[in-house]
Amino acid sequence: MLIPNCYACGKESRFDDLPPRERIVADEHWRVVHALDTALPGWLVLLPRRHVTAVHDLTDAEAAALGTWQVRLSRALHRVTGCTKTYVIQFAEAEGFAHVHFHIVPRMADLPRELRGPHVFGLLQRPEQECVQADRADEIARALRRELTS
Repeated sequence: MLIPNCYACGKESRFDDLPPRERIVADEHWRVVHALDTALPGWLVLLPRRHVTAVHDLTDAEAAALGTWQVRLSRALHRVTGCTKTYVIQFAEAEGFAHVHFHIVPRMADLPRELRGPHVFGLLQRPEQECVQADRADEIARALRRELTS
């Protein structure tokens, strides 16, 4: 079931029309997108394709696929971006974003110490001129799709 006032559900309802950055890869349970308003290229978001607001409400099938997706995306980010590791984060607390989602964040070797760990969220909701531009996010999306489907 999709919820009308939910950002993720709104996008899911238009799945076939989404640009590459908003449907990098998907299966029947999960969709992978490039994060919005981030200054960090490759910041991904893993979303269930149905409306879920708590991890404990995932089905067994969704839960089983979740771990596989997190590892596959981390490996693909490592190969595409050269990141040292990835952060996997889940809160789903922001207004309009209660739909469960997991941030899969590439932690680059040169990321300043003051932006490591939970401080990496300082790279979200940045001014437009600092954010990854749509064409760059689409380029990363295509590279990740190739990596994940080969």
